[in-house]
Amino acid sequence: MASKLIFTLILPVLLSALVIVNFFSQASHVLESYSGNKIGLLETVPLVGSAMGPESFAFDPLGGGPYTGVSDGRVVKWLEHERRWTDFATTSPNRDGCAGPNDHQSREHICGRPLGLKFNVSNGDLYITDAYMGLLKVGSQGGLATRIATHEQGLPLAFTNSLDIDQSGGAVYFTDSSSRYHRRNYISVILSGDKSGRLMRYDPESQEVNLLVGNLSFPNGVALSKDGDFILLVETTNCRVMRYWLKEPKAGTLEVFAQLQGFPDNIKRSPRGGYWVGIHSRKEKVLDLVLSHPWIGNALLKLPIDVMKAHAALAKFRGSGLAVRLSEEGEVLETFEDRHGKGLMSISEVMEKDGNLWIGSVTSPFAARYYI
Repeated sequence: MASKLIFTLILPVLLSALVIVNFFSQASHVLESYSGNKIGLLETVPLVGSAMGPESFAFDPLGGGPYTGVSDGRVVKWLEHERRWTDFATTSPNRDGCAGPNDHQSREHICGRPLGLKFNVSNGDLYITDAYMGLLKVGSQGGLATRIATHEQGLPLAFTNSLDIDQSGGAVYFTDSSSRYHRRNYISVILSGDKSGRLMRYDPESQEVNLLVGNLSFPNGVALSKDGDFILLVETTNCRVMRYWLKEPKAGTLEVFAQLQGFPDNIKRSPRGGYWVGIHSRKEKVLDLVLSHPWIGNALLKLPIDVMKAHAALAKFRGSGLAVRLSEEGEVLETFEDRHGKGLMSISEVMEKDGNLWIGSVTSPFAARYYI
Protein backbone atom coordinates (compact mmCIF):
# COMPACT_ATOMS: atom_id res chain seq x y z
CA MET A 1 0.00 0.00 0.00
CA ALA A 2 2.86 2.37 0.80
CA SER A 3 4.39 1.79 -2.62
CA LYS A 4 1.06 2.60 -4.27
CA LEU A 5 0.85 5.86 -2.33
CA ILE A 6 4.37 6.91 -3.27
CA PHE A 7 3.78 6.08 -6.92
CA THR A 8 0.53 8.02 -6.91
CA LEU A 9 2.25 11.10 -5.48
CA ILE A 10 5.03 11.13 -8.07
CA LEU A 11 2.82 10.23 -11.02
CA PRO A 12 1.79 13.83 -11.86
CA VAL A 13 5.47 14.78 -12.03
CA LEU A 14 6.26 11.85 -14.31
CA LEU A 15 3.30 12.64 -16.53
CA SER A 16 4.33 16.29 -16.80
CA ALA A 17 7.87 15.34 -17.73
CA LEU A 18 6.70 12.92 -20.40
CA VAL A 19 4.39 15.46 -22.02
CA ILE A 20 7.19 18.05 -22.13
CA VAL A 21 9.64 15.55 -23.59
CA ASN A 22 7.09 14.60 -26.24
CA PHE A 23 6.62 18.26 -27.18
CA PHE A 24 10.30 18.95 -27.76
CA SER A 25 10.90 15.65 -29.53
CA GLN A 26 8.75 16.75 -32.48
CA ALA A 27 11.25 17.93 -35.09
CA SER A 28 9.08 18.91 -38.02
CA HIS A 29 7.24 22.23 -38.39
CA VAL A 30 4.86 21.55 -41.26
CA LEU A 31 1.16 21.23 -41.74
CA GLU A 32 0.36 18.32 -43.95
CA SER A 33 -2.20 15.81 -44.99
CA TYR A 34 -0.24 12.86 -46.10
CA SER A 35 -0.94 9.88 -48.16
CA GLY A 36 1.72 11.05 -50.55
CA ASN A 37 2.85 14.18 -48.62
CA LYS A 38 0.22 16.56 -49.95
CA ILE A 39 0.72 20.08 -48.64
CA GLY A 40 -2.33 22.31 -48.53
CA LEU A 41 -3.31 25.80 -47.43
CA LEU A 42 -4.64 26.39 -43.92
CA GLU A 43 -6.96 29.23 -42.95
CA THR A 44 -7.96 30.01 -39.37
CA VAL A 45 -11.47 31.39 -38.94
CA PRO A 46 -11.64 33.25 -35.58
CA LEU A 47 -14.79 33.08 -33.51
CA VAL A 48 -16.57 36.22 -32.33
CA GLY A 49 -15.76 37.65 -28.90
CA SER A 50 -14.41 35.34 -26.22
CA ALA A 51 -16.12 32.17 -27.43
CA MET A 52 -14.01 29.02 -27.65
CA GLY A 53 -14.17 25.45 -28.77
CA PRO A 54 -15.89 24.79 -32.10
CA GLU A 55 -16.41 21.10 -31.33
CA SER A 56 -18.35 19.87 -34.35
CA PHE A 57 -19.76 21.07 -37.68
CA ALA A 58 -22.90 20.71 -39.76
CA PHE A 59 -24.09 22.08 -43.11
CA ASP A 60 -27.77 22.76 -43.74
CA PRO A 61 -29.74 21.05 -46.55
CA LEU A 62 -28.95 23.96 -48.89
CA GLY A 63 -25.21 23.71 -48.24
CA GLY A 64 -25.06 26.74 -45.96
CA GLY A 65 -22.60 26.91 -43.12
CA PRO A 66 -20.83 25.37 -41.46
CA TYR A 67 -22.70 25.67 -38.18
CA THR A 68 -20.86 24.98 -34.94
CA GLY A 69 -21.48 25.07 -31.20
CA VAL A 70 -19.27 27.24 -28.97
CA SER A 71 -18.39 27.58 -25.30
CA ASP A 72 -20.95 30.24 -24.35
CA GLY A 73 -23.92 28.08 -25.35
CA ARG A 74 -24.54 29.42 -28.86
CA VAL A 75 -24.72 27.69 -32.21
CA VAL A 76 -23.22 30.00 -34.82
CA LYS A 77 -23.30 29.92 -38.63
CA TRP A 78 -20.49 30.84 -41.00
CA LEU A 79 -21.57 33.23 -43.77
CA GLU A 80 -19.07 32.55 -46.51
CA HIS A 81 -19.84 35.56 -48.73
CA GLU A 82 -19.70 37.95 -45.77
CA ARG A 83 -16.73 36.23 -44.14
CA ARG A 84 -18.23 36.28 -40.67
CA TRP A 85 -20.09 34.22 -38.08
CA THR A 86 -23.68 35.00 -37.13
CA ASP A 87 -25.78 33.75 -34.21
CA PHE A 88 -28.19 30.96 -35.15
CA ALA A 89 -29.43 29.20 -32.00
CA THR A 90 -29.04 28.79 -28.27
CA THR A 91 -29.59 25.69 -26.15
CA SER A 92 -30.50 27.35 -22.85
CA PRO A 93 -33.12 30.05 -22.16
CA ASN A 94 -30.83 31.54 -19.52
CA ARG A 95 -28.37 33.90 -21.22
CA ASP A 96 -27.54 36.10 -18.22
CA GLY A 97 -23.79 36.24 -17.83
CA CYS A 98 -23.14 33.88 -20.74
CA ALA A 99 -21.62 36.42 -23.14
CA GLY A 100 -18.37 38.26 -22.69
CA PRO A 101 -14.99 37.26 -21.22
CA ASN A 102 -16.32 34.91 -18.57
CA ASP A 103 -15.19 31.51 -17.37
CA HIS A 104 -17.55 29.70 -19.72
CA GLN A 105 -16.68 26.25 -18.38
CA SER A 106 -17.95 27.12 -14.90
CA ARG A 107 -21.29 28.24 -16.42
CA GLU A 108 -21.81 25.45 -18.95
CA HIS A 109 -24.61 23.91 -16.90
CA ILE A 110 -26.44 27.26 -17.02
CA CYS A 111 -25.64 28.56 -20.51
CA GLY A 112 -25.44 25.16 -22.21
CA ARG A 113 -22.61 23.58 -24.18
CA PRO A 114 -23.71 22.45 -27.67
CA LEU A 115 -21.47 19.68 -29.02
CA GLY A 116 -22.89 17.44 -31.77
CA LEU A 117 -24.90 18.92 -34.66
CA LYS A 118 -26.81 17.34 -37.53
CA PHE A 119 -29.55 18.55 -39.88
CA ASN A 120 -32.53 16.44 -40.87
CA VAL A 121 -32.46 17.06 -44.62
CA SER A 122 -36.17 16.33 -45.08
CA ASN A 123 -37.44 19.22 -42.94
CA GLY A 124 -34.41 21.40 -42.17
CA ASP A 125 -34.51 20.81 -38.40
CA LEU A 126 -31.14 20.99 -36.67
CA TYR A 127 -30.63 18.37 -33.96
CA ILE A 128 -28.19 19.27 -31.20
CA THR A 129 -26.57 17.24 -28.45
CA ASP A 130 -25.83 19.62 -25.58
CA ALA A 131 -23.59 18.28 -22.83
CA TYR A 132 -26.03 19.50 -20.14
CA MET A 133 -29.37 20.08 -21.84
CA GLY A 134 -29.67 16.68 -23.54
CA LEU A 135 -30.96 16.14 -27.07
CA LEU A 136 -32.58 19.23 -28.65
CA LYS A 137 -33.80 20.46 -32.00
CA VAL A 138 -34.40 23.84 -33.60
CA GLY A 139 -36.11 24.79 -36.86
CA SER A 140 -34.42 26.14 -39.95
CA GLN A 141 -34.88 29.73 -38.72
CA GLY A 142 -32.93 29.10 -35.54
CA GLY A 143 -33.68 30.59 -32.12
CA LEU A 144 -34.05 28.78 -28.80
CA ALA A 145 -33.76 25.03 -29.27
CA THR A 146 -36.39 22.71 -27.80
CA ARG A 147 -35.33 19.92 -25.45
CA ILE A 148 -36.73 16.63 -26.73
CA ALA A 149 -34.84 14.04 -24.63
CA THR A 150 -33.27 14.43 -21.20
CA HIS A 151 -33.55 10.86 -19.84
CA GLU A 152 -33.30 7.23 -20.90
CA GLN A 153 -35.49 4.85 -18.87
CA GLY A 154 -35.51 7.38 -16.01
CA LEU A 155 -31.72 7.84 -16.00
CA PRO A 156 -30.73 11.48 -16.72
CA LEU A 157 -28.45 12.33 -19.61
CA ALA A 158 -25.40 13.70 -17.78
CA PHE A 159 -22.93 14.22 -20.64
CA THR A 160 -24.76 14.20 -23.99
CA ASN A 161 -22.09 14.32 -26.64
CA SER A 162 -22.51 13.41 -30.32
CA LEU A 163 -25.17 12.33 -32.81
CA ASP A 164 -25.97 11.21 -36.32
CA ILE A 165 -29.31 10.89 -38.14
CA ASP A 166 -30.71 8.12 -40.30
CA GLN A 167 -32.00 10.38 -43.08
CA SER A 168 -34.23 7.64 -44.49
CA GLY A 169 -36.36 7.37 -41.37
CA GLY A 170 -35.37 10.22 -39.09
CA ALA A 171 -34.01 8.15 -36.17
CA VAL A 172 -31.36 9.98 -34.15
CA TYR A 173 -28.41 8.03 -32.75
CA PHE A 174 -26.54 9.76 -29.94
CA THR A 175 -24.15 9.20 -27.04
CA ASP A 176 -24.12 10.01 -23.35
CA SER A 177 -20.43 9.87 -22.42
CA SER A 178 -20.98 9.24 -18.70
CA SER A 179 -23.77 8.91 -16.18
CA ARG A 180 -21.40 9.92 -13.35
CA TYR A 181 -19.44 12.89 -14.64
CA HIS A 182 -20.31 16.08 -16.52
CA ARG A 183 -18.39 17.53 -19.47
CA ARG A 184 -16.54 20.04 -17.31
CA ASN A 185 -14.93 17.02 -15.57
CA TYR A 186 -14.25 14.93 -18.66
CA ILE A 187 -10.69 14.04 -17.57
CA SER A 188 -12.23 12.27 -14.57
CA VAL A 189 -14.19 10.04 -16.96
CA ILE A 190 -10.88 8.76 -18.35
CA LEU A 191 -8.84 8.59 -15.13
CA SER A 192 -11.55 6.80 -13.16
CA GLY A 193 -12.08 4.12 -15.79
CA ASP A 194 -15.76 5.06 -15.84
CA LYS A 195 -17.93 2.67 -17.88
CA SER A 196 -21.33 4.27 -17.50
CA GLY A 197 -21.54 5.64 -21.05
CA ARG A 198 -24.39 4.79 -23.44
CA LEU A 199 -25.33 4.69 -27.11
CA MET A 200 -29.02 5.45 -27.69
CA ARG A 201 -31.59 5.94 -30.41
CA TYR A 202 -34.35 8.56 -30.42
CA ASP A 203 -37.48 7.83 -32.47
CA PRO A 204 -39.09 11.15 -33.53
CA GLU A 205 -42.45 9.47 -34.16
CA SER A 206 -42.85 7.77 -30.77
CA GLN A 207 -40.58 10.35 -29.05
CA GLU A 208 -38.98 7.46 -27.18
CA VAL A 209 -35.31 6.95 -26.32
CA ASN A 210 -34.04 3.36 -26.46
CA LEU A 211 -30.74 2.07 -25.13
CA LEU A 212 -28.64 0.24 -27.72
CA VAL A 213 -25.35 -0.28 -25.86
CA GLY A 214 -24.41 0.43 -22.24
CA ASN A 215 -21.29 0.03 -20.08
CA LEU A 216 -19.17 2.02 -22.53
CA SER A 217 -15.89 3.81 -21.71
CA PHE A 218 -16.40 7.45 -22.74
CA PRO A 219 -18.54 6.93 -25.87
CA ASN A 220 -18.08 9.97 -28.04
CA GLY A 221 -18.53 10.53 -31.78
CA VAL A 222 -20.97 8.47 -33.88
CA ALA A 223 -21.33 8.01 -37.65
CA LEU A 224 -23.80 5.90 -39.59
CA SER A 225 -22.52 3.88 -42.52
CA LYS A 226 -23.61 5.05 -45.96
CA ASP A 227 -26.25 2.32 -46.30
CA GLY A 228 -27.27 2.36 -42.62
CA ASP A 229 -26.16 -1.20 -41.93
CA PHE A 230 -24.11 -0.18 -38.90
CA ILE A 231 -23.08 2.75 -36.80
CA LEU A 232 -19.49 3.55 -35.82
CA LEU A 233 -18.95 4.61 -32.23
CA VAL A 234 -15.83 6.25 -30.81
CA GLU A 235 -14.79 4.94 -27.39
CA THR A 236 -12.36 7.62 -26.23
CA THR A 237 -10.85 6.00 -23.13
CA ASN A 238 -10.00 2.81 -25.01
CA CYS A 239 -8.59 4.71 -28.04
CA ARG A 240 -10.74 2.82 -30.51
CA VAL A 241 -13.68 2.92 -32.86
CA MET A 242 -16.39 0.31 -32.37
CA ARG A 243 -18.91 -0.94 -34.93
CA TYR A 244 -22.47 -1.65 -33.83
CA TRP A 245 -24.53 -3.54 -36.40
CA LEU A 246 -28.08 -2.30 -36.93
CA LYS A 247 -29.24 -4.75 -39.59
CA GLU A 248 -29.29 -8.51 -39.93
CA PRO A 249 -27.56 -10.89 -39.93
CA LYS A 250 -25.33 -9.15 -37.32
CA ALA A 251 -27.91 -6.84 -35.75
CA GLY A 252 -27.03 -6.04 -32.12
CA THR A 253 -23.40 -7.13 -32.48
CA LEU A 254 -20.64 -4.84 -31.18
CA GLU A 255 -17.09 -5.27 -32.48
CA VAL A 256 -13.80 -3.38 -32.74
CA PHE A 257 -13.54 -1.46 -36.03
CA ALA A 258 -10.19 0.32 -35.54
CA GLN A 259 -7.58 0.76 -32.80
CA LEU A 260 -5.98 4.22 -32.83
CA GLN A 261 -2.75 5.82 -31.58
CA GLY A 262 -4.48 8.43 -29.49
CA PHE A 263 -7.70 9.50 -27.80
CA PRO A 264 -10.34 9.92 -30.55
CA ASP A 265 -13.16 12.43 -30.37
CA ASN A 266 -15.64 12.80 -33.26
CA ILE A 267 -16.05 10.75 -36.41
CA LYS A 268 -17.53 11.90 -39.75
CA ARG A 269 -18.07 10.23 -43.10
CA SER A 270 -15.84 11.47 -45.89
CA PRO A 271 -17.35 12.16 -49.34
CA ARG A 272 -14.29 10.40 -50.78
CA GLY A 273 -15.12 7.27 -48.80
CA GLY A 274 -14.27 6.16 -45.29
CA TYR A 275 -14.37 8.23 -42.11
CA TRP A 276 -12.44 11.12 -40.62
CA VAL A 277 -11.58 10.75 -36.91
CA GLY A 278 -10.34 13.72 -34.88
CA ILE A 279 -7.80 12.76 -32.21
CA HIS A 280 -7.62 14.87 -29.06
CA SER A 281 -4.09 13.78 -28.13
CA ARG A 282 -1.72 10.87 -28.48
CA LYS A 283 -1.71 8.09 -25.91
CA GLU A 284 1.56 8.34 -23.98
CA LYS A 285 3.20 5.46 -22.10
CA VAL A 286 2.62 6.87 -18.62
CA LEU A 287 -1.07 7.48 -19.30
CA ASP A 288 -1.31 3.98 -20.74
CA LEU A 289 0.00 2.71 -17.41
CA VAL A 290 -2.61 4.75 -15.53
CA LEU A 291 -5.44 3.37 -17.65
CA SER A 292 -4.17 -0.18 -17.19
CA HIS A 293 -4.41 0.19 -13.41
CA PRO A 294 -7.66 1.99 -12.49
CA TRP A 295 -6.60 2.38 -8.86
CA ILE A 296 -3.93 4.88 -9.98
CA GLY A 297 -6.43 7.13 -11.75
CA ASN A 298 -8.88 6.96 -8.86
CA ALA A 299 -6.07 7.80 -6.41
CA LEU A 300 -5.15 10.83 -8.54
CA LEU A 301 -8.74 12.03 -8.40
CA LYS A 302 -8.57 11.96 -4.58
CA LEU A 303 -5.49 14.18 -4.42
CA PRO A 304 -6.00 17.86 -3.45
CA ILE A 305 -5.51 19.05 -7.03
CA ASP A 306 -7.90 20.17 -9.74
CA VAL A 307 -7.24 17.63 -12.49
CA MET A 308 -8.97 19.78 -15.11
CA LYS A 309 -6.73 22.76 -14.34
CA ALA A 310 -3.66 20.52 -14.28
CA HIS A 311 -4.64 19.09 -17.64
CA ALA A 312 -5.16 22.57 -19.08
CA ALA A 313 -1.74 23.69 -17.81
CA LEU A 314 -0.03 20.71 -19.44
CA ALA A 315 -1.93 21.13 -22.70
CA LYS A 316 0.44 23.85 -23.91
CA PHE A 317 3.22 21.26 -23.98
CA ARG A 318 1.18 18.78 -25.98
CA GLY A 319 2.34 17.76 -29.43
CA SER A 320 0.66 18.28 -32.75
CA GLY A 321 -2.98 18.07 -33.74
CA LEU A 322 -3.84 14.78 -35.38
CA ALA A 323 -6.64 13.22 -37.41
CA VAL A 324 -6.92 10.11 -39.56
CA ARG A 325 -9.16 9.01 -42.40
CA LEU A 326 -10.18 5.38 -42.04
CA SER A 327 -11.28 3.08 -44.84
CA GLU A 328 -14.58 1.19 -44.85
CA GLU A 329 -12.62 -1.67 -43.25
CA GLY A 330 -11.02 0.46 -40.52
CA GLU A 331 -7.57 0.85 -42.09
CA VAL A 332 -5.75 4.21 -42.04
CA LEU A 333 -5.93 5.80 -45.50
CA GLU A 334 -4.70 9.28 -44.70
CA THR A 335 -3.21 11.15 -41.76
CA PHE A 336 -3.60 14.87 -41.14
CA GLU A 337 -1.12 16.40 -38.73
CA ASP A 338 -0.08 19.87 -37.65
CA ARG A 339 3.37 19.21 -36.28
CA HIS A 340 3.04 22.12 -33.81
CA GLY A 341 3.62 24.66 -36.54
CA LYS A 342 0.17 26.26 -36.92
CA GLY A 343 -1.42 26.00 -33.49
CA LEU A 344 -3.82 23.15 -34.27
CA MET A 345 -4.02 21.06 -31.11
CA SER A 346 -6.62 18.80 -29.53
CA ILE A 347 -8.48 18.20 -32.79
CA SER A 348 -12.08 17.28 -32.02
CA GLU A 349 -13.38 16.83 -35.55
CA VAL A 350 -12.52 16.92 -39.22
CA MET A 351 -15.44 17.41 -41.60
CA GLU A 352 -14.80 17.24 -45.33
CA LYS A 353 -16.97 19.40 -47.58
CA ASP A 354 -16.44 20.65 -51.14
CA GLY A 355 -12.70 20.00 -51.12
CA ASN A 356 -12.17 21.59 -47.69
CA LEU A 357 -11.44 20.08 -44.31
CA TRP A 358 -13.19 21.98 -41.53
CA ILE A 359 -11.25 21.33 -38.33
CA GLY A 360 -12.66 21.78 -34.84
CA SER A 361 -11.00 21.90 -31.43
CA VAL A 362 -12.49 22.33 -27.97
CA THR A 363 -9.43 24.36 -26.90
CA SER A 364 -9.20 26.87 -29.78
CA PRO A 365 -10.77 30.32 -30.28
CA PHE A 366 -11.11 29.58 -33.99
CA ALA A 367 -12.24 27.01 -36.50
CA ALA A 368 -9.74 26.01 -39.16
CA ARG A 369 -10.21 25.31 -42.84
CA TYR A 370 -7.70 23.28 -44.79
CA TYR A 371 -7.86 23.45 -48.58
CA ILE A 372 -7.05 20.01 -49.93
